[in-house]
Amino acid sequence: MLRLITTLLAVVLLLSGGRLLIGPRAFEDHAAQAVWTWRTSGADEIWHKGFVPIDELSVIPPQVLRKIQHDEEYGWVVARQLPAPPAEAQIRWDDGSVMRTPVIGPREALTALSPWPEAYSFPDDEAYHLTGATFTTMRLNTVRGMATVPAWRLYFSDLPGPIDYVAVDRDAAGTVEGAVGNHRSGDQDVSDFEVLDERTLLVNYEYGSCTRKPLEVRLRVSEAPDVVVLGLDVPDHGTGLCAGTGQSGRDVIRLDEPLGDRVVLDATSRLPLLCRRAPDACRSSIA
Repeated sequence: MLRLITTLLAVVLLLSGGRLLIGPRAFEDHAAQAVWTWRTSGADEIWHKGFVPIDELSVIPPQVLRKIQHDEEYGWVVARQLPAPPAEAQIRWDDGSVMRTPVIGPREALTALSPWPEAYSFPDDEAYHLTGATFTTMRLNTVRGMATVPAWRLYFSDLPGPIDYVAVDRDAAGTVEGAVGNHRSGDQDVSDFEVLDERTLLVNYEYGSCTRKPLEVRLRVSEAPDVVVLGLDVPDHGTGLCAGTGQSGRDVIRLDEPLGDRVVLDATSRLPLLCRRAPDACRSSIA
């Protein structure tokens, strides 16, 4: 019976094309789960001791970017034999700390750059042809500060310059999303925040409503010594199912203690809100 109910819920969500709202779960439960997951999954260690980039993983010269934007739906293909990657490399932060890391090859870097699945094929005159690669480094901002990281410089016969891409094997090195595991958003999420002062945050949020009118949403916060968890209390939608209409809002929240270097988590996804602002911070290089 439970399996049947679960299947029916999934079908209703698929057919509705919207958010499936079946009543709110208490913020306190979400917050407690977020804190426990952060501390026990390895995400906290990755955040403070691993590689969590804030900048984009590629550096594309302006003339190359203009060409790519003009060509729109061109493919990305390997045209020649490429060098093998070293067994490992180093990330060096400006504060002197060093992390040894496995690396990806130039083909994997190309796959990460391409918006298309690797198995796709393209006409020869509608693709960028990777003809060479050099193992090098690039400068990148991370949650631990600026760092010099291993990178591939990729050369194409049909582009007016090379593209640099971070060579760190994110899956092998560990990512925050990989550690947290199932992090699907629910029908209510905090999407971003701005620090107004050391105790005041301006918070943006999204939620689903069974009506087209905004609801009286209450922004919630739970503080711990190492993290701040933000979430929402959304009025009960009543019993039964509905396809939720997306709504958004913003509000100011006051912390009991200064934010400091505490990580701000979303209660529903259990991920740092930085993951929404800088998606490459938390996910693998080949997502």
